[in-house]
Amino acid sequence: MITRAAPDRAEIESASRPPDGVGHDRSIPLHKGANIRLIAVLLIALLIAAVVIWRVVFPARQAKSYTPAVPVGVTKIGTGDMPVQLMGLGTVTPVATVTVQTQINGQLTAVGYREGQIVQKGQFLAQIDPRPYEIALQQAQGALAHDNGLLNQAKSDLARYMALDRANAIAKQTVSDQEFLVQQDTGLVTEDEAAVNTQKLNLAYCHIVAPVTGRAGLRLVDPGNYVQTSSATGLVVLTELQPITVIFVLPEDRIQAVSQQMRGGAKLSVVAFDRNQQKAIAQGVLTTIDNTIDTTTGTVKLRASFANQNLALFPNQFVNAQLLLQTLNNATEVPVRAVQTGAPGSFVYLVTPKRTAHVQVIKTGVTDGDYTQVISGLKPGDTVVTDGAGLLREGAKLRPMPNGNATPVQVNNGPGAPPGQQPQNAQPMPHRQKHSSQPR
Repeated sequence: MITRAAPDRAEIESASRPPDGVGHDRSIPLHKGANIRLIAVLLIALLIAAVVIWRVVFPARQAKSYTPAVPVGVTKIGTGDMPVQLMGLGTVTPVATVTVQTQINGQLTAVGYREGQIVQKGQFLAQIDPRPYEIALQQAQGALAHDNGLLNQAKSDLARYMALDRANAIAKQTVSDQEFLVQQDTGLVTEDEAAVNTQKLNLAYCHIVAPVTGRAGLRLVDPGNYVQTSSATGLVVLTELQPITVIFVLPEDRIQAVSQQMRGGAKLSVVAFDRNQQKAIAQGVLTTIDNTIDTTTGTVKLRASFANQNLALFPNQFVNAQLLLQTLNNATEVPVRAVQTGAPGSFVYLVTPKRTAHVQVIKTGVTDGDYTQVISGLKPGDTVVTDGAGLLREGAKLRPMPNGNATPVQVNNGPGAPPGQQPQNAQPMPHRQKHSSQPR
């Protein structure tokens, strides 16, 4: 029996270790390396997400929470006299336009005016050859003298016949016939007198004078021409310029107010402006209203009279007539540029004591130039925004600029915040001047 010695510890460890390259398990080391790479990728993704959140979300929240004050121009509400004016298109119309015609036929021998001259009533204008009418006058006067002789003879015979009739020495028929003869001769004399007066009138017509005071137009007939009463052109056209009128139109719904003022004895002032409504030409007074409404246009014609001392108004000139209907004293008024229009209607941005914008709905009335009457919604002393209102909303913070001048600035809203918009220019609000529609 063979007895083997027990293996020592070195042999046991050598027998339990597998040979190199055979059955070696490396799974544990490979698993740990993959986990490390995955963790690194996740960390990088989280870092990128954090940067994105910091760049986008945080600045947006900061910008949303930051509300800069908007520079605006402001003014205080005041009062003033507000004229109620009506504007209508008009035409300068002379009081009289006369085409001077000849009333007799004859040769034109002289002209006593210059083209464009202001001639006075009764001034000599033209002369027609009077010689034919002087001869006709002499003929009429000769016939009158002849018939006067016959009449006197007939009257003398009648007186003698009547004396014989009283003595019953003549037939009554003879007396009656003589009476009829006297009547016939009387009629002839009357006819001759009329012929004499006619020729005298024709002689007067040979000397033509101005029927009205006015400006002479272009000469229509030259001396030497034979003029006739049947001519359609005439000798000259005279246009009366002082005074002169303007006929203008107003909508029919305005006439009631105008008529009411005239019935009360008011003299309504009318100012004539040029075509562009920039320059006042002359000032006059409303004189009359037409008696009918033009159904095709829905308007009524009115006539205003102007002294036209400087001859600024020219016949047939197109003008804009401004009728002063009345004046509203101590009316609350607001600058036109402060009034906004939107869903609530007409409104303004009212400056609150905390310097924030408040949408204040107002009711407006008449407008005079740069100012509008406020019927309700504002009171004198209120402060409203006049410039920069396009950047505002309800509750917006305001920064009123000195003298109402909202100078465009770049608002620094801090890091990450969007730059503020530039407000509109706001010019200083001028003091409300008292004015009237006097010609300039």
